Amino acid sequence: MRLSRYFLPVLKETPAEAQIASHRLMLRAGMIKQASAGIYSWLPLGYRVLRNIERIVHEEQQRAGHIPVLMPTLQSADLWRESGRYDAYGPEMLRIRDRHDRDMLYGPTNEEMITDIFRSHVSSYKDLPMTLYHIQWKFRDEVRPRFGVMRGREFLMKDGYNFDLTKEDALHAYNRHLVSYLRTYERMGLQAIPMRADSGPIGGDDTHEFLVLAETGESEVFYDSEITDLKFGDREIDYDSVEQCQSVLEEFTSRYARTDETHDPAIFDQIPEERRRVARGIEVGQIFYFGTKYSEPMGATVQGPDGKPVAVHMGSHGIGVSRLAGALIEANHDEKGIIWPWEVAPFHVGIVNVKQGDATADAACEALYKELTAAGLEVLYDDREERAGAKFATMDLIGLPKRITVGPRGLEKGVVELTDRRTGESEEIKPELVAAALT
Repeated sequence: MRLSRYFLPVLKETPAEAQIASHRLMLRAGMIKQASAGIYSWLPLGYRVLRNIERIVHEEQQRAGHIPVLMPTLQSADLWRESGRYDAYGPEMLRIRDRHDRDMLYGPTNEEMITDIFRSHVSSYKDLPMTLYHIQWKFRDEVRPRFGVMRGREFLMKDGYNFDLTKEDALHAYNRHLVSYLRTYERMGLQAIPMRADSGPIGGDDTHEFLVLAETGESEVFYDSEITDLKFGDREIDYDSVEQCQSVLEEFTSRYARTDETHDPAIFDQIPEERRRVARGIEVGQIFYFGTKYSEPMGATVQGPDGKPVAVHMGSHGIGVSRLAGALIEANHDEKGIIWPWEVAPFHVGIVNVKQGDATADAACEALYKELTAAGLEVLYDDREERAGAKFATMDLIGLPKRITVGPRGLEKGVVELTDRRTGESEEIKPELVAAALT
């Protein structure tokens, strides 16, 4: 993409309403624009990040054997009355009526709708286990939306729902989700710590939330520092294997990690003092097992092996896709701007032509742009008639992982400059070797 033809409305000044780093930088980098309180338009740069996050979530969900669907944003109130949640959910739910005076709502979650789909089409235990998920916009009418996309009213979320014959099968689905989430967050360059949590209005007995450590986190976190050394890496998991999933969970959840709501000082004090940590955390996902909470009142049963109807055991599993864009920035920024991890970056590399209009520099930039694009890299070429300092500032602000600086002086020596945004380290490299260095 040539920056001269791109829509990137960067801001020099920080908007007064932005209180945390991710909100400031998303506004300044031209990623989002507020439409109304807690509701944002995603501009081209932000939209690319959002889609990269969504792509990783889709890939890891399907790797774990989960099936994508797409449910509507508006739901019938009748379904929520069946489950008993319509009146219990609270003022966060946006309740509306259509032209025929039917009660509707803008979905804050989809347990009722997915249960209705299941009960309409699945009738035998032989069709189980089954996990369906989608990525869709949700709305929760926060009383005080703030912090940009971190606590907005409209947000993009992945929510998945498992249906199983027994509690044991449903708990395996729970563990499978926990493992798949660990891989998902690690692919995004995040250290997400699973912690026991409160189920809130979703309900259920078992739930873990996933928190990313960041100074602006809404939760206080107490943890054993050894947990931050754990990495999923390239290991392959048979998600159907109860033993393999359990083995990973024992590795990642036998160490102490709790929020202020579940913190136990007596247990925490047993950890060696040099490993005790207290920090802040941002919630980026949560998983629930809630048994037959929805299937029983809504009649979601299957014919069991003995021919008798059995209410299925269920769980739900969410990842805050749009919230992750903010969480990634909170965990990856400096005084100059954003520092994107490679897999979620809007572009992998930026090309800066420090002397636009110089025939040699222009030709070298064009050649690099074409070669890197052909190699499968996402490239942003700053070909604007702008001073070099302003181009560098823009690249630092939007945080692309790599920057190539091209100018007449370097080209006279037969080199360009390759800079790593995270480390700040630069090296001179021959233009013909750049593609190999980046792929």
